[in-house]
Amino acid sequence: PDIPPVATVKPGEVFNIECIDWTGAQIGNNDCSDDVRNVDLTSIHNLSGPIAVEGAEPGDCLVVDILDVRPFEKMPWGYTGIFELENGGGLFAREFQSRAAKAIWDFEGVYATSRHIPGVRFAGVSHPGLIGTAPSPELLATWNEREGALIAAHADAVPPVAYGPLVTGAYVGQDLPDEVREKIYREGARTVPGRE
Repeated sequence: PDIPPVATVKPGEVFNIECIDWTGAQIGNNDCSDDVRNVDLTSIHNLSGPIAVEGAEPGDCLVVDILDVRPFEKMPWGYTGIFELENGGGLFAREFQSRAAKAIWDFEGVYATSRHIPGVRFAGVSHPGLIGTAPSPELLATWNEREGALIAAHADAVPPVAYGPLVTGAYVGQDLPDEVREKIYREGARTVPGRE
């Protein structure tokens, strides 16, 4: 809400968006998984945008064709991480008593190989992340109320059932008046709630 677009595009226009990974580049291309174990979950899921589409109105259905997903030229690698139950966990973190681990995948064309998993080579399909439209103030209030109730009802869940707005670690990469920035930090969704 209240975040002005960083760019405006015409319908059908082809454009590039540069994005960092969901951890905000906290994971390094190295042989130690301490960065996975210690990832700061208050500084994650930075979203790129918003991008306005000329002529689009609230309620319109927008079609976005992703033509290519590629790594930064200076960072031709990705990773697979296993997060510990106490810090993010995962679907089966409790059942398997997960400990932090990672594999770095080096990209060469469409193929990925890992020094951490020798002998494995596959054609990788990069995950583009989330794409969504900005919610109206009313929808955002509905999300925050619902997610807040869900979090409160499961306060001891590990990993948490959801994350609400969190001022700590919030980031808006634009020059905005302090009162607008503070409102975004207080009310803005970290990601699109998966129940929407």
